[in-house]
Amino acid sequence: MKRPVILLTGGGTAGHVSVNEALIPVFEERGYEIHYIGSHNGIEKKLIGEGHPEVKYHAIQSGKFRRYFSMKNFTDPFRVGAGVLQALSIIRKVKPEIIFSKGGFVSVPVVLAAKMTKVPVVIHESDVTPGLANKLALPFSNHIFTVFEQTLSYVPEGKATCSGPIIRPELFEGVAEDGLRISGLSGGKPVLIVMGGSQGSAVLNDAIREDMEAIMSTFDVIHLCGIGNIDEALESIPGYTQFEYVTEGLPHLLAASDFAISRAGSNAIFELLALRKPMLLIPLSAAKSRGDQILNASHFKSLGLADVLKEEDVPLNPLSKELALFQKHKEQLITSMSNTALPKTPEQMVELIMLYR
Repeated sequence: MKRPVILLTGGGTAGHVSVNEALIPVFEERGYEIHYIGSHNGIEKKLIGEGHPEVKYHAIQSGKFRRYFSMKNFTDPFRVGAGVLQALSIIRKVKPEIIFSKGGFVSVPVVLAAKMTKVPVVIHESDVTPGLANKLALPFSNHIFTVFEQTLSYVPEGKATCSGPIIRPELFEGVAEDGLRISGLSGGKPVLIVMGGSQGSAVLNDAIREDMEAIMSTFDVIHLCGIGNIDEALESIPGYTQFEYVTEGLPHLLAASDFAISRAGSNAIFELLALRKPMLLIPLSAAKSRGDQILNASHFKSLGLADVLKEEDVPLNPLSKELALFQKHKEQLITSMSNTALPKTPEQMVELIMLYR
């Protein structure tokens, strides 16, 4: 008997993939054949296409919808059109019961093709305001789930539900001792983990490295600096360890950490919240983004869940001074985080998704 099929999509950043990664084991346990549509070169190909052999990965073309002038704005619509045709072929072949889209530009051709084939689509939006890809896909979807309650005011009434965040269960399975072993740290000082996102952050990397001596007088540092951003000159410094990107070992590194500096992508900050890790958020500036991380960070700060430092203010003072103030807020932040509800389990999210088959 042929197994039922679920089709997942989303990509461009790890944040557009992590929720799908949390859902994959649940669908597998329920007997579904799992297919994933992503891009040829995005991080989703590595995380899903190479990291989950139980998933059948399909790569399609996609274009980026830019808010600024670029010659690619004239060619990318043709790539989107090609992606729609490729997604149509895949959908007609695998015949999914439903499609779950996490967003990112690769998801737009998939949602358009799903509308043409009358396959129901459920979208998930992690940020306070919907991203451009999800805005474009929303008219062709059956329902959208949001992480933030405020997001409901930006989407059609009656077509949205605030489901809250979904956290990968393995993040709760980290062992601090294993994290210290992986990082080569002794645990003699508080451990600070620096997370610049899957692509890394030059601002965070420079701020840490330029003020390293003062920072390391107080902290040991686990630095997730992004692919291609390892500084070999710093490899032998005691109490400092750097990784381009971590997948399997991340739960252990987080368990070993006492504090976190992070960008303010929704998935990352809700993971830190669920783990009760005091966080100093440095969101992408409005000049570099649509401002979604600024809104995410502002919301967390208003609830007493994080300290926030504007990216523009990073060069004005040594980061060690900000960390000294941040460290004083530890107990206050942990108390506020402890009063928040636990996130939904992947099993609960799957139940909600399947209501729209």
